[in-house]
Amino acid sequence: MVKRNHELKRKIIPGLKGGKGSVQVTEFFEAEDFHGKGRLYGMSTIAIGDSIGLHQHEGDQEAYYILEGSALYFDGEKEYILEPGDISVCRTGESHSIESVGDVPLKYIMLILYT
Repeated sequence: MVKRNHELKRKIIPGLKGGKGSVQVTEFFEAEDFHGKGRLYGMSTIAIGDSIGLHQHEGDQEAYYILEGSALYFDGEKEYILEPGDISVCRTGESHSIESVGDVPLKYIMLILYT
């Protein structure tokens, strides 16, 4: 299977999970690509100062791999600054939020798999 860049589904989501501004999401997989094992694999871009609000995962877990920019990541207990190459994982029952705090927009790969 090959998917061309122009074929990927893109959407802009304002106020995602109560966050500031909007998030641009590019979906790499469609629902059928997961074979029932997950619900999201793609890339997010968040403008400087925008964010995804604090939310909890139930029945799934989400991983972020930072590509560009800097993120203020909150894991429900502690804040971290994430830089390119860093990974975060929010497991089922845990909460997290992310905010773009660098000099350039935050860009990262995200993967949500069912637990």
